[in-house]
Amino acid sequence: MADKKRVLILTQEMKPYEVATEMAEIARQLPQYIQDNGMEIRVLMPRFGTINERRHRLHEVVRLSGMNIIVQDDDYPLIIKVASLPGARLQVYFLDNEDFFKRKYVFRDNKDKFYDDNADRMVFYCKGVLETVKRMDWPPDVVHCHGWMTSLVPLYLKTAYKDEPVFKKSKVVYSVYKNSFDEAFDKSFLDKAPIDDAISADDMKPYSGCDNTALNAGGMDNADAIIVGSPSLDAPVEKLLKKQDKPILDHVNGEDFLAEYQSFYQRLMEAN
Repeated sequence: MADKKRVLILTQEMKPYEVATEMAEIARQLPQYIQDNGMEIRVLMPRFGTINERRHRLHEVVRLSGMNIIVQDDDYPLIIKVASLPGARLQVYFLDNEDFFKRKYVFRDNKDKFYDDNADRMVFYCKGVLETVKRMDWPPDVVHCHGWMTSLVPLYLKTAYKDEPVFKKSKVVYSVYKNSFDEAFDKSFLDKAPIDDAISADDMKPYSGCDNTALNAGGMDNADAIIVGSPSLDAPVEKLLKKQDKPILDHVNGEDFLAEYQSFYQRLMEAN
């Protein structure tokens, strides 16, 4: 019997834990569907302070916790928690850190101000998920990144992590969604995001605008394939998407999107 294919899903939103856009619904339905259809799944998302640990029965996974993640010159402890997805035989892993995720809001404070450290939180999450999968020793056939907060992962997998055995055969899919913020990160993001000498200034060029469009540009440029997750995209992102020379799955309306996603994975894996 052939080994089951493995899909790693990285997302900043997932119903019922964090619900903001259509991404949360897709991230909820997709892993259950592809697991029910014969694939192995791991889901990793940030443990935002809006997620009620008692209600959702999160608990720490000691064997995966205890790492430190470097963001520029600072080390931040990474705590991994897990919960069972209601109504499914599926576990969701949460990346936690008191400095980045304890606050009771997601990307904006109670006065609707975009957090100054959202770039740092993103770098921490993107590095943290890859280090966590290494510790799990769980080689994914497909890494599916949902949303701007995951957009450094395709870059990391094509550069700093390209020779890691656990990711050696991984195909990277980036789901692009309608822009969800108008602000821009401070330009220091371009110095914080790289990993040692593995990532050059040229590698960071797609991200150089430091805004939502630039993050999507970087995610799309470094992915092996792209899925359009929103019914419509902002004009600058649409323009960038049309320049991509790689497999693209356009937005799928209705209930057929789950089967289309799995077929898209299959075609990507068979293209080896």
